[in-house]
Amino acid sequence: MTRFAYLFERFPSFGQTFCYREVAELDRQDIAPPIFSIRKPKDEPPQDWDTRIVERVRYLPEEKELLEDVRRAANKRKLGADIVAALDEWRRRTDFLRLYQAIYVGLRLRKMGIDHVHAHFAGMAARTAFWINKFFSITLSFTAHANDIFSPRQFEIGLDKLCDTARAIITETDYAARFLRDRFSYRADRIHRIYNGLDLGEFGRADFSSTPALVIAVGRLIPKKGFADLIRTCALLMERGKSFRCEIIGDGPLKSELRQQIDELCLQNNVELPGAKPQMQVRERLAAANVFVLPSVIDPDGGMDNLPTVIMEAMATGLPVVSTDLGGIPEMVIENETGFLVQPSDTAAMADAIETVISDCSLAARLGHSGCERARALFSIEKNVRELYALLTL
Repeated sequence: MTRFAYLFERFPSFGQTFCYREVAELDRQDIAPPIFSIRKPKDEPPQDWDTRIVERVRYLPEEKELLEDVRRAANKRKLGADIVAALDEWRRRTDFLRLYQAIYVGLRLRKMGIDHVHAHFAGMAARTAFWINKFFSITLSFTAHANDIFSPRQFEIGLDKLCDTARAIITETDYAARFLRDRFSYRADRIHRIYNGLDLGEFGRADFSSTPALVIAVGRLIPKKGFADLIRTCALLMERGKSFRCEIIGDGPLKSELRQQIDELCLQNNVELPGAKPQMQVRERLAAANVFVLPSVIDPDGGMDNLPTVIMEAMATGLPVVSTDLGGIPEMVIENETGFLVQPSDTAAMADAIETVISDCSLAARLGHSGCERARALFSIEKNVRELYALLTL
C-alpha cells in the first residue's frame, strides 16, 4: 500500500513538466500515490498527459466551498481543539487559507491511511503541508527548485520553518544543496540532491541538417531566462553576416516587450516567438536544431535558474548547449565537452559560442554526443525516481 501522497499548487502544469514526469514514472513503476492539487490548471496549451493520471487528481474547492467544508467538519467535531484554536487565532491573517486547505486535505489523508505528504516547491503546497503536519501529525517533505530557494517570498511560514519541519528536503542540484546546507546547517542531514529525470527514449536525435542553422531556446518569457540578451546576441550575429534562424519557444509576460525588441533590431526574418508548444512539438523542434541556447540571468529580485529542464532535454536530443554559469547549470554543461558557458549578459561571448558551434558541424556533433551521454548518466528518470521513492518511504 502506498503510504504517501502528493500535494501540488497546480497539477499538471505546462511550466512544470518535471513534476508530471515524476508522477508518471512512479505510475510506470506501479506506484500510484494519491494526488491533491490546490488549483486547477487554466488556459494552458494542450499536452499529451496520461488521462489516467489526470483523472486521479483531487482538486481542492474554491474558497467559499472550502470554508464551508471545514466549518461542517468542525460542527461534526471532526477537528481537535488545537485545530479549532489555530483557526480562531489565525482568522484572516496572511496565508490563512493554507490552514483550511490543510484541514481539507488532512482529513482525507487520515481517512486513506496516508502518513506522509510530499510537495513540490517551497511555496503554497509546502506551506499547506506544514499545517497538515501540525494538525494531523502527517510527516512532510518537499522538493525545492529555484526562486523558492534563492529569492523566496516572505510568509510567516517561510523556508526556515519548512526546513525545520520537513523530514526530507530534496533539491535538484549540488549547487542548491550546498546553498541550503550553508543556510540551514542544523538540517544538513535532511537535505538531499536528486536530479530531475527524463525518459531519454522520448527524444529524437539532432542531425544538424537545418539550413540556415537553427538556434533554439525554450522557456517562460520572464526576466531570469535572459531572452532579451539572446535577441541582442542575434543582432551581433547578423552584424557578423551569419546565416541563422532563432526560435524562442514559450509564453509569458515579456512577450510584447521581446517582440518590440525584435522589431527595433530589424530581426523579424531571423528571430521568431512562436509561443508555447506541447512537449511533443518541443521535442521535434529540438531535434531540428543546431544548437540550444539558454541565456539565464539573475533577475532584479534575486531569482535565477537552478536546473533548467530544457537544458536536460536539449542534451538528451544530442544538441550542444550554450548557457551561462549560474546555479546548477555548470553541473550539466561542461565547458568544451557538452557545450559552452559564458557570463550572464555577455552577449559578445554568447555570440562567439553560437558562431563556433553553427560553423562546425563536427564540433556540434561531438559536443551533442557527450551531452547525450551525460544526460544518460545523470538524468535517467527511472533511477532518480527510485531514489526519491526510497526517501519518501523511509
